[in-house]
Amino acid sequence: MGELIGYARVSTRGQSLDVQIAALTGAGVQPNHMYAEKASGRKRDGRDQLEDMLARGIRRGDTVVCTRLDRLARSTRDLLHIAETLEDKGVHLRVLEQPIDTSTAAGKLFFTMLGAFGEFEASIRAERQREGIDAALAKGDASPFKGRPATIDGENIARLRNDGLTPTKIAAKLGVARSSVYRYLNQQVQT
Repeated sequence: MGELIGYARVSTRGQSLDVQIAALTGAGVQPNHMYAEKASGRKRDGRDQLEDMLARGIRRGDTVVCTRLDRLARSTRDLLHIAETLEDKGVHLRVLEQPIDTSTAAGKLFFTMLGAFGEFEASIRAERQREGIDAALAKGDASPFKGRPATIDGENIARLRNDGLTPTKIAAKLGVARSSVYRYLNQQVQT
């Protein structure tokens, strides 16, 4: 039998993890098997505890336990990616406040249904995008596919550089990213 591995997350530094940790401990998660962090769930960037748990903290037969699904993932895509990682490693998922326990048939069915709805949503979005592209092409309008219009004022960048300003000062004066100034200057050198 594997270990119970707890995962707790709050979105901001001012929030407390205490309630989640108490619930996970009450469900049998040992303190040395607890991953907890204060990080936004919108992106995986900056969620070091989640990444560490998924990479090194779980083994075949373990069960990841969290209080609510939105503590683990905030988007369907992220959730499906995490679920795939758990399944590939032979790890179950149990959510305390929702009827999800992938070690049971009913829990696995519910989780699979959530995944199917997410996949359906992504497919509908892709179909709508394709319809929009086809309609634009049928009208002869290829402009939506040319990318974002340039927001860099090359003449001003060149003039300010010739006046002796550094790329950092140029960026501040024009209200653009310093990397954009460097990119423009590098392109001018290469041509």
